[in-house]
Amino acid sequence: MAQGYPRDGRRIPARTLSPSDGDSEKERHLDQETYVLVHGAWHGAWCWRPVERLLEAAGARVFTPTLTGLGDRAHLLTPDVGLDTHIADVRAAIETEELRDVVLVGHSYAGMVVTGVAAEIPDRIKRLVIIDGFLPEAGEAAIRLLPEHAAAHYLESAEANDGLVIDPRPVANLGVTDQQVIDELTPRLTPQPAKTYMDSIGRGLGELPFTGDYLLCSGWRTPFARFADRAASAGWNVTELDADHEVLVTNPELLAQHLLQSGATASAD
Repeated sequence: MAQGYPRDGRRIPARTLSPSDGDSEKERHLDQETYVLVHGAWHGAWCWRPVERLLEAAGARVFTPTLTGLGDRAHLLTPDVGLDTHIADVRAAIETEELRDVVLVGHSYAGMVVTGVAAEIPDRIKRLVIIDGFLPEAGEAAIRLLPEHAAAHYLESAEANDGLVIDPRPVANLGVTDQQVIDELTPRLTPQPAKTYMDSIGRGLGELPFTGDYLLCSGWRTPFARFADRAASAGWNVTELDADHEVLVTNPELLAQHLLQSGATASAD
């Protein structure tokens, strides 16, 4: 488990970043910062809505692409959908919208995706933020970065689905204890294209020309502490959040504040 990082255990009420505070937050933190928020495995753009509203209230532009084969794009699933597909999804979203100076954020599995995107188009990225997720080096695959027992479950699920998908993991396994949240999230999850976990990334942390921010959710038995350590060794800012893995849903106010800080830090650099 990573130790010694600054820790933020606040439970911030929604009123801290309410729409009525938008003008003051914009003046204090942002000059129309641009955020691209990328969801993790089994999720879709829908999971970012609480954070998206708070960032927009603070004056930011926010884009939340859904990765191919997931969420509202689940109907596009084919056996060929892999990690490179998802990297291309996000790159296309950034380039099509002609976005620059982007604060690029990836949650969980999407750490693989945003690292690949940042390595391909670094001139468009102002800050990279990974939330409780993978931070790969070139040649690494997500399935090999999981704890052995988790990888075994993923491989078993993929085999049972003819190698096409990995079924969603129980939300309770992600540290979520609120039954209402579990009941709300569970039916919205969609199977993950299995190839995305089997593919190795072409370019990784070592190819990035900048550092970033790593937010480790230490309020559950996170398997991602090793990547917080990797980030720290590479000169990134690392902060521990006293939150479960689904912090973007269970404590969006806390997460939004840290994302605003990332944007402000990038602007000051």
